[in-house]
Amino acid sequence: MRTTGRLVLRPFRDEDLPHWAALNADPDVMEFLGGRPLSRGESDAIADAVNGQYVAEGIGFLAIERRSDGAFLGACGLQREPWYPDELELGWRLAREHWGHGYATEAASSWLEHAFVELDLPRVISITDAPNARSIAVMQRLGMTFDHAAELEEDGIPFDAVIYSITAEIWHHQH
Repeated sequence: MRTTGRLVLRPFRDEDLPHWAALNADPDVMEFLGGRPLSRGESDAIADAVNGQYVAEGIGFLAIERRSDGAFLGACGLQREPWYPDELELGWRLAREHWGHGYATEAASSWLEHAFVELDLPRVISITDAPNARSIAVMQRLGMTFDHAAELEEDGIPFDAVIYSITAEIWHHQH
């Protein structure tokens, strides 16, 4: 579990699952995450896998809870993606009603600190669809810079991705 000024980053709890499923069923949220809403079963399976990864490795796409009222906001964390198995990718996914409040940046900043201080990683990447301006803006606020573009494939469907990165050296210089 990690905490920030406004947030608690923690494993998923059973009471999060309906909110997580609603978030994953929202077409606006999923527009740049495979493009299709997920079923409750798919959402539950993701939460279960995340919790398992957190227990096994101390990383994962953990639930974001707002400290002031305990509201479930979404998820954020470090994970492995099949396209770049030798690197950790920083990602986030928030319910639409929580966009635009700086929660993604705050949660992701905490994970970068974990990556560079506790895990001593040399660099962290973040991946999104090329037209996802909101996520690119978060990456830039985190101090990440454009690394490269690539055509990646998810569930057999190709998409144009942009990959941003930040090195430990740059992160330490900024902090």
